[in-house]
Amino acid sequence: MHAIDLNCDMGESFGAWRLGRDEEIMGYVTSVNIACGYHAGDPGTMRRTVQQAMRSGAAIGAHPGLPDLQGFGRREMAISPQEAHDLVLYQIGALQAFVRAEGGRLQHVKPHGALYNMAARDQALAGAIAEAVCRADPELILFGLSGSALIEAGQRVGLRTASEVFADRTYLADGSLTPRHRPDALVADAAAAVEQAVRMARTGKVATTQGQEITIEAHTICIHGDGPHALEYAMRIHEALLAAGIRLQPIGETLRQTG
Repeated sequence: MHAIDLNCDMGESFGAWRLGRDEEIMGYVTSVNIACGYHAGDPGTMRRTVQQAMRSGAAIGAHPGLPDLQGFGRREMAISPQEAHDLVLYQIGALQAFVRAEGGRLQHVKPHGALYNMAARDQALAGAIAEAVCRADPELILFGLSGSALIEAGQRVGLRTASEVFADRTYLADGSLTPRHRPDALVADAAAAVEQAVRMARTGKVATTQGQEITIEAHTICIHGDGPHALEYAMRIHEALLAAGIRLQPIGETLRQTG
């Protein structure tokens, strides 16, 4: 039976500001990406989210972002590769401490928002991020956009990588995500998100906003936890993948089984 990982961005509350329905969604996903305090999150939120993930059995990943709380890490910043390396290493270390304190182990790292998209196309930035992940723990899995410079960089330094696809985002013909400022950037209909997720998992194909069909590699499917319908998407995608004969499990388990 074909297996795939279903991941969700979580732990993105900050102080008194609450975002997402993390604990409810965790029952439907296999991996979680926890914000590390730069684009969102704070120490208490990180601790609670790690504890919730361990109770639910979801594998835990660090979700480092740009230092941009006001913009939720979705605004690009002019940073050097060294700065990217340092901020990613710093954030991984912060979450690693909470995971180890709870008796767990970090599975993966997935950059957030603008940092993720910048690293998808910038080889120097991608290389710096991959190096930071490798130096933090060479056993970590690096998540990156399918076909991106980040996946290539991770493989160059010897990391295991997971090509990520998105159920709730639309694609351009070059395989990149449609920029968020465009009105067609999000898949706003649950049925369409479910259909896109199952199609990517089963066939490795996705339709673009230009009406073309492109090939992608799908190891893990992302649902954004900050979306207003994230819980509904997670429930329906989880159910549809199982109905299609696709096994759901953390990417770390799949990589161990496939060698």
